[in-house]
Amino acid sequence: MTEQLSSMTAATPMAPRARDAIQAMAGYASARSLVGSNADMVFLDANECAFAPYVGARDLERYPEQQPSKLQAAICKWLDVSSQNLLIGRGADEAIECLYRAFCEPGSDNAIICPPTFAMYSQSALLHGVSVREAPLTPAFGLDVDAIARAADDRTKLVFVCSPNNPTANVMDRSTIAELCVAYDGKALIVVDETYIEYATADSMIPMVEQFANLVVLRTLSKSHAAAGVRCGVAVGRSDVIAMMRKVLAPYPLAVPVEQAVLPILTDANQARLQGLREELLARRDRVVADLSRCEEVVKIWPSDANFLLVTVKDADTLTKKCREAGIILRNQSHQAGLMNSVRISIGSDEEMAALLAVMRGETIATPMAGRTDRVIRKTNETAISVAVNLDKPGPIKINTGVGFYDHMLDQIAKHAGFALTLECEGDLHIDPHHTVEDCAIALGQAIRGALGNKRGIGRYGFCLPMDESLVNVALDMSGRFYLDFKADFPESHVGDLPTDMVEHVFYSLAENMQANLHIAVTGDNTHHMVEACFKGFGRALRQSIRMDGNEMPSTKGSL
Repeated sequence: MTEQLSSMTAATPMAPRARDAIQAMAGYASARSLVGSNADMVFLDANECAFAPYVGARDLERYPEQQPSKLQAAICKWLDVSSQNLLIGRGADEAIECLYRAFCEPGSDNAIICPPTFAMYSQSALLHGVSVREAPLTPAFGLDVDAIARAADDRTKLVFVCSPNNPTANVMDRSTIAELCVAYDGKALIVVDETYIEYATADSMIPMVEQFANLVVLRTLSKSHAAAGVRCGVAVGRSDVIAMMRKVLAPYPLAVPVEQAVLPILTDANQARLQGLREELLARRDRVVADLSRCEEVVKIWPSDANFLLVTVKDADTLTKKCREAGIILRNQSHQAGLMNSVRISIGSDEEMAALLAVMRGETIATPMAGRTDRVIRKTNETAISVAVNLDKPGPIKINTGVGFYDHMLDQIAKHAGFALTLECEGDLHIDPHHTVEDCAIALGQAIRGALGNKRGIGRYGFCLPMDESLVNVALDMSGRFYLDFKADFPESHVGDLPTDMVEHVFYSLAENMQANLHIAVTGDNTHHMVEACFKGFGRALRQSIRMDGNEMPSTKGSL
């Protein structure tokens, strides 16, 4: 197939197929597109304000570039493309809009879609006065080249191919897409929407852009990079096509906070982290498939190359209504051709999928996120931390601070206290672990305190714990008043990569942010055992103090 593809080309430039008015226009020259955003310049050209909108704001008083250079460089590295082949906009949706604006004459031109598929292709066409022609997928949800040929004429400007397809979740055959590029060389753009490609085993079509002059590939950070709220997507194509799209792109499509949010997402370290999370999601998807196959309501589960499933059920209306009443929202796809009684199910967390399966089995469930929960996001110049706790569930426990032994100790707290904990930290470990260790303890303490709410019904107090030759005594009172008494004489300066002088600091930060009275005294000969005993003992004391013990306020004052 590789040899077959390499022998195929579509080389006719597509700029002449753009609207006459767009070819003729010069394009709006915004203030920043003329001179860039060099911080050393004095900008008196765009009537901006020379003060910040609020204390702590960063770079919000100035217009951004149309295609911010740092963001452009990061995306070019991610996709391995040249900047001249790239257009960045507000999600892949804006790229679709620009394609219609640049290439389709309202009231005259048409676009071809292949239903069942993403509704935005048709919606955008309607908004731009472009007629839509349908070339339905085959019964197995593959591209029907003959149907596309029957739908096309000399006014066809765009052919949309979603791969993996939404909502059917399957990847389209690369050789068929290449065949379309050749067939419509110089006539129509073949627009391949790869929103979900990171979840598939198939390769992206982006490397084929130089081979096929009429190929445009859409990508977005919404699905693959968990950044739906950021709204950042791209189109990759030949430079002449991208130049036409940039003419109709808004002067300032990308807000400064978007660039500030995307740059950390695209770092090498975070890309590796996200890849690991995607792999976890796909493994969960496969487990859900096995569980769904045993549900009486399920007729068929279609193969998936994405982070969702298309499931044919006995009665889609009844199922979606039942799930909604339980607080779970599914997408009924029965309105699409060939998808009678089909629902689209996004793959969520383990807890969310367990709740869905319980509803489908007819079991009564609590709200999927029920429990005493809290989430804390803490960001400083030294660290960025996300902590989520559920005091009423024993798991899962997932911790990654970058300090291995500290991860092990925080795991001991959650395990022995009996609550679910997810904690991630990106810290300045190139300096030392101090900020990471301290700030994680602060954030964890805040999350525990937040999850406890008004503390009605808790045990309040916790006591003890030996570990080999070490003995620790822990006394804990969730009183709402902070105090720490810590007694330890560790023989060594480190345990693994955790400095032992930080251990007291951890418990200080926990006690302060939980607003608790905490006493810890440990003796022993082995530093590892002594430190671990402190964390285990604290976890056991915490378990006693946060357990629910009726509904009374554990204080004669009436509040804690």
